[in-house]
Amino acid sequence: MKLRRIHTLQRPSAGRNDLPPLLFVHGGYATAACWDEYFLPWFSRQGFTCHALDLAGHGHSEGRESLHGFGIDDYADDLAQVVRGLARQPVLIGHSMGCVVVERHLEREAAPAAVLMAPVPPGGILGATMKIALTRPAFFDQQARSTRGEYAAESLRTLREVYYSADTSTDDLLRFAPLFQDESRRALLDLSLLAMRFGRRLPALPVLVVGGEADAVFPPAILGFTAARWRAETAVIPRAGHTLMLDAHWQAAAEAIAEWIRRQC
Repeated sequence: MKLRRIHTLQRPSAGRNDLPPLLFVHGGYATAACWDEYFLPWFSRQGFTCHALDLAGHGHSEGRESLHGFGIDDYADDLAQVVRGLARQPVLIGHSMGCVVVERHLEREAAPAAVLMAPVPPGGILGATMKIALTRPAFFDQQARSTRGEYAAESLRTLREVYYSADTSTDDLLRFAPLFQDESRRALLDLSLLAMRFGRRLPALPVLVVGGEADAVFPPAILGFTAARWRAETAVIPRAGHTLMLDAHWQAAAEAIAEWIRRQC
C-alpha cells in the first residue's frame, strides 16, 4: 500500500468521550468539506469525535494532478491509512461512491460498525447512468460545467432534480458548489464494472443502509440489494434526495444515523 498525504477534517466531541469516533468518506465528485456544512458540527455536538478524509486527488489531499489514475482500491488504501492513524477504531460512514470504498476496506480490515448512505448497488452504476442519460440527456454536460464553477438556471434545476430534494434551495446549491470537483475516470470505470468483480468474504458487523425517499440516482427500491449483502438494517429518509448530508432534510438523516450508532455501542 502506497502512503500518500491524505488531508482530514477533525471535529472533537463536545463533552462526551464514551461514544465511538466517526470517520466519514465522501462520494464521487465530492470532497471532505461536504460533511462539514452540517454533519460534522452536528455529530460533534451529539458527543461524537468526527473525522472526514479527502480521498487521493480530492480536496487538499495529494494527487490532484494525477486524479484520473486513482481507482477504488487506491481510495480504500487512503481510508486504511487514515484508520490506522486513529487512536480508536471508528465507525465508518460512506456516501454513494464512498460506500464502495468503505465496503472494499471492510473486505480487508475490521470495523465496529458501518453506515452506507445512498450506496452504489452491488451491480454498479451502469443502470443509474443509463437511466439518467435517457431521462436527462443534458445532465452529464451540465455536471461537468458545474465542477468548473459554471452554473446556469437550467443546470442548477437539473442538479437539484438528480442529487437533491425539491426542498433544497437554489441559494444552498450555489453555496455547496465549492465542495465538489471532477472525479477520477478510473474510479468511475471501477464503479461501472462493479458487478464483474469477485470480492473477498464479507465480515459480520452491524451495518445501516440509509437512502433518500426522493433519491433519483439510487432510489430506495434498490437499497435492499446492499442491505441483503450485509444483512443490514435500512432507513429511508422521507422527502430526502441523494446527497443526504447536504439535502434540505439532512438533519433527519443525521438523527437516524446517530440513534442507530448509539444502539450499537
